[in-house]
Amino acid sequence: MSEIKQIAGAMVKAQRAFGPALKTATNPAFKSKYANLAACVEAVIDGLNGAGIMLMQICHECSDGVIVETIFLHESGEQISAGKLHVPAAKHDPQGYGSALTYARRYSLMAACGIAPEDDDGNSAKAATDKQRQDARNNWLADQFAAIDGALNAGELKQIVSDALTDAKHERDDDAVAKINGRAAAKIAKAKKQPEMEPV
Repeated sequence: MSEIKQIAGAMVKAQRAFGPALKTATNPAFKSKYANLAACVEAVIDGLNGAGIMLMQICHECSDGVIVETIFLHESGEQISAGKLHVPAAKHDPQGYGSALTYARRYSLMAACGIAPEDDDGNSAKAATDKQRQDARNNWLADQFAAIDGALNAGELKQIVSDALTDAKHERDDDAVAKINGRAAAKIAKAKKQPEMEPV
């Protein structure tokens, strides 16, 4: 077995810089997004080159399709092969072989680098969760405003504001803290003009 001490360490460094293979291409047959070959290369090439590694994908002779071997060549001269991937051609014409080659290169690269396409479903779920959290936060803030506006005396107002600020600070929501203080200040200013409520 050839020496791989330097390239092994470089591969670890490179992998830390890998990103997800973004689904930017559209499959017209299924009307779905997928990560094409360019997206897969883009996800890893900067990390590899930054660690002194060149990416090579070699084609081997094959009668019924394509065989692609992904190889990582380190500037020290050491190299690692990720093995050979055989993909049969759906049609034995230039287009069929070209499609098989692109497919083989894409999947060989993803397997060799340990990357996966970006999870669109996961991103959609996260966006939905973020919206739910924002809606819940806005509803809570509206409730605090209503409580502040409805406070009947200075003592009640102090308690409402104190509780609201404690919750907002616990959530590290500086915007909510500022809005609660602003609402309380407006309530106090209004209270000074109303004899039924003692100013704070």
